[in-house]
Parts: sequence; C-alpha cells; structure tokens
Amino acid sequence: MKKILALLAAAVVAVSAYAGEFADISIAEVKTLAESKKAVIIDVNGGDSYKMGHVPGALSYAAIKDKLADSLPKDKGSLIIAYCGSPKCGAYLAAAKAAEQLGYTNIKHMSAGISGWRSAGMKTE
Repeated sequence: MKKILALLAAAVVAVSAYAGEFADISIAEVKTLAESKKAVIIDVNGGDSYKMGHVPGALSYAAIKDKLADSLPKDKGSLIIAYCGSPKCGAYLAAAKAAEQLGYTNIKHMSAGISGWRSAGMKTE
C-alpha cells in the first residue's frame, strides 16, 4: 500500500510539473482575445472533438500540425494559446512545444480546456 501511495504522489508531482510548463491563461482572457483576434488559439482535442465545438476562431491542431509554420504569424512574439479537453489533459503540449520549437516565445495554456470553457457558459463554434 505504501508503494502505491508513493507512486501516486510521484505521479501527482510529475503531472504538476508537466502542467506548469507554459503560463496559464484564464477563460475570460481567452474570450477577450478571441473576440479581438489578438491571439492564435489552437485546439488540440482532435478533429472530431473540434467539429463538435471549439473556442471561436480556434485552429484545429489536427488540421494544421503538418503546416504549423504556415499557420502562425510571422511575428515570433505573437500570443499563441493552446488548449485541450480539461485541466488534467496534457495534449496541449504538442502544439505549445511545436510553436516553441518554431521560435515563438509568447505561448500560453488555457488549462480549463474546452470542458471549462463550456462549463463557464462560453459559446463554441
């Protein structure tokens, strides 16, 4: 039992470190940025989930991942926001790290994910 608890504790620490790699951004901030079109928002939930509803204006990572460089602004300081399903989802890292490898320096994570977006009563496309 002690080994299981130790393993679970280690997993929690690992997930916490993993989740904090990119700065978090609130739903309210993302809503404002989506409305003003002052950020590139990337949905990393997969094509079917994207079709069922996503943050307005968000790009589908599944559709653009092979041409990400062409889908992002030339300005490497542009705000890039990545999100996935929920606070426990780490799939957003695929897009965030890919943008980082392309030289983007202002990358944030909407950790609430699409589930938090919907729970907050926000509209989806």
